[in-house]
Amino acid sequence: MTRKLLAPGDALRSWWDERSRVEKWGFGLLAFGLFALLPLFPPPFVNTPNISFGGTMAQFAMVAIIAIGLNVVVGQAGLLDLGYVGFYAVGAYTVALLTSPSSPWNKTGPDGWFSEDWAWLACVPLAMAITALSGLILGTPTLRLRGDYLAIVTLGFGEIIRLMADNLADVTNGPRGLNEVEYPRFGQTENLPDGVFSSGNSAGLANYGTWWFWLGLVLIVGILVLVGNLERSRVGRAWIAIREDEDAAEVMGVNTFKFKLWAFTIGAAIGGLSGALYAGQVQFVAPPTFNIINSMLFLCAVVLGGQGNKLGVVVGAFVIVYLPNRLLGVEFLGINMGDLKYLFFGIALVALMIFRPQGLFPVRQKLLTYGKYARELLRSPEKTVEEAAK
Repeated sequence: MTRKLLAPGDALRSWWDERSRVEKWGFGLLAFGLFALLPLFPPPFVNTPNISFGGTMAQFAMVAIIAIGLNVVVGQAGLLDLGYVGFYAVGAYTVALLTSPSSPWNKTGPDGWFSEDWAWLACVPLAMAITALSGLILGTPTLRLRGDYLAIVTLGFGEIIRLMADNLADVTNGPRGLNEVEYPRFGQTENLPDGVFSSGNSAGLANYGTWWFWLGLVLIVGILVLVGNLERSRVGRAWIAIREDEDAAEVMGVNTFKFKLWAFTIGAAIGGLSGALYAGQVQFVAPPTFNIINSMLFLCAVVLGGQGNKLGVVVGAFVIVYLPNRLLGVEFLGINMGDLKYLFFGIALVALMIFRPQGLFPVRQKLLTYGKYARELLRSPEKTVEEAAK
C-alpha cells in the first residue's frame, strides 16, 4: 500500500490539526515568543543587511493585520474586495487628521481633546470605529452585488478614498501629506526623551522598529483570538455557507446580506487598526501610500498563505514583506533584485495557481459545532452522544 506524499504545508497542517486545544495554545505562545525575539537575535541568513530588520518586522506586523482583516472578507465570507486599501487609508487619515499639526482638525495640545502622551492610543479606537462605519456605509448598498461586480465597486472605493485625500488640500494637505503624526510616548528616558516608539530610537537592535513590531505582534494575537472565536460561532458557520454557495445558504434560512455586512464591517475595522498603526509608526500620511498596487499586494498575501486560514495569511504577509527587503541591494547581472519584486510575485502567483491553487496553507474544513463529540463517536461508534459529551 503506497502512502500519499504530503506537501510541506499539508504535513504541517495535519500535524497541527492532531494537537489538542491546550497543546495548540502552548505551541502558539512558544512560537510567538520566539518570533518576538527574532529582531534581537536575527540569524545571518534571515537578517536584512541593507535595511533595518526591526523596521522590516514592523512592516510585516502591519501587513499581517491587514491580511487577517482581508481574510475575513475574502477568505471566510467569499467576498472579492479589491479596494481594501481604502479602509487602511481611512484608519491612517483618522489618526493623522486628529493629531498632526498640519491638519486643520488637530485635537492635540492644551486646547484639544488629547494630550500628546495619550493622543495616538486614544485615536486607535476612533480610527477603528470610523473605518467600521465606512465599511457599513459602503457595504449596505453594494453587498447585494456578487463576484466581478462587487470587485469593481470595491476597487472604485479604494481609488475614491485615495483621490479624495489627494484633492482635498484644505483638509488633508493634498499630496504633501500630514506629518508629525502622534505616536505612543512610552519609555521616555534622558537618552530617549520622546520614548522608544519615536524615530529617535534608531540605534541598536531594540530600535523603534522592533518596538512597533512587538506592539503589532500583541495586536495580531488578540485579533487571531477574536477571529478564531468568530469562526467557531454561528457567524463563522454562516460565512462558510455563504462562501461555498450563497444561494444554498439563503434557501436554508441564512440571512446572507446581514452576515456579509458583518464580515465587511469587521474586516474594515481591522484594516483601520492597521492604518492607525502605520500612521503612528511612520508619523507621515500621504496619498501615494494607498494606491491600487498595495491593495493587490494585500490580496496576494491572502492568496499565497491560503484563503480562509488565518495563520496561513500571516505567513503570506511575511513573504510579501520580507522577500523585497531581503533582496534590497542584492545585485545579479547588474540588476537590483529588490526592484523586481512585482515580477517575482507575479511568477509566484502563476505557479501557485497552477500547482497549488488553494495556497501554501489551505484551510481544512471540519465540523465546527459539536466537532469534539462527532470525533469521539467516530473513534468509538458504540458510544452515544450523551457519553461523548461527558
